[in-house]
Amino acid sequence: MRKMMGPVTGIAMAAVLAVGATACGDDGGSGGSGGSGDKIKLTLVQGMAGEEFYETMACGAKAEAARLGVQLSVQGPQKFDPTLQTPIVNSVVADKPDAMLIAPTDTKALIAPLTQAKAAGIKTILVDTVVEDDGIGLSRISTDNTKGGEAAATALTKQIGDKGKVLVISTDPGVSTVDARVKGFEQAIKASHPNVQYVGVQYSHNDVGTAGQITNSALAKDPDLAGVFATNLNSATGAGSALQQAGKLGKVKMIGFDAGPAQVKQLKDGVVQGLIAQLPGEIGAKGVQQAVAAVKDEPVTKSIPTDATVVTKENVDTPEGQKVLYKAGC
Repeated sequence: MRKMMGPVTGIAMAAVLAVGATACGDDGGSGGSGGSGDKIKLTLVQGMAGEEFYETMACGAKAEAARLGVQLSVQGPQKFDPTLQTPIVNSVVADKPDAMLIAPTDTKALIAPLTQAKAAGIKTILVDTVVEDDGIGLSRISTDNTKGGEAAATALTKQIGDKGKVLVISTDPGVSTVDARVKGFEQAIKASHPNVQYVGVQYSHNDVGTAGQITNSALAKDPDLAGVFATNLNSATGAGSALQQAGKLGKVKMIGFDAGPAQVKQLKDGVVQGLIAQLPGEIGAKGVQQAVAAVKDEPVTKSIPTDATVVTKENVDTPEGQKVLYKAGC
């Protein structure tokens, strides 16, 4: 596994993003597809269209598709919701691309539609999130999220002086990435921080308003709450707004996961004290590489972990810090 705090390599970004469930136009030059001589056709199904993490992933994927001379379209649901993502997957299967890159929105609910894709001969690459069936996904490319949760625990306990009550706000149980972040955080707290009281995890359903309500309720129940770990972008946004409105800035410390524009503003404003930034552009690029290799019957790497890094107010404006910030567009 790669070190969490190692150097970060930027991925070149290319234009064209999906909006809603509408596919992007195809880009790229000529290439071979399954021996037919046609251009290789790929589809990226995001976890959520419009979210900076997935848009940055799309940018990295488009850049790599253009470099390799293959076609790539991008689709995604308006919410991180398997009931909205499943019809998109079914539509992609009907369209019969050579390969599909997908960030499944549930570890169980997406097994059936992805099994159908496999039966249809579509090469499937899992990016960011996974499903429980190990037979799905020729390659699985994701941040080492357990280590990301451990890094969040280290950063938060340092901020609170290694004592006091801490809360985790996540999205929903059954989402592989955030489940791993919670696990890593919990393990690190229990193993190395005996004076920190972990008060548990609550779920925002990836909704900013719900995350704010959870934070307000937690403050009412535990007025001495010392810290919050928000496992994704929307949870951090909602929790940060609630802390700001409650006059708790600087009193309740917060570490967020992801580094979108709203989170960076919160960091610079002192709403959060640190962000765990992933490399979604690299995940997208590596996903395209593995998909093309699968279509060409070349060797495919089963599991590819990618790095993350801690962004603070002190390093956010450095060249290294700027490389890992998410983009709303290419």
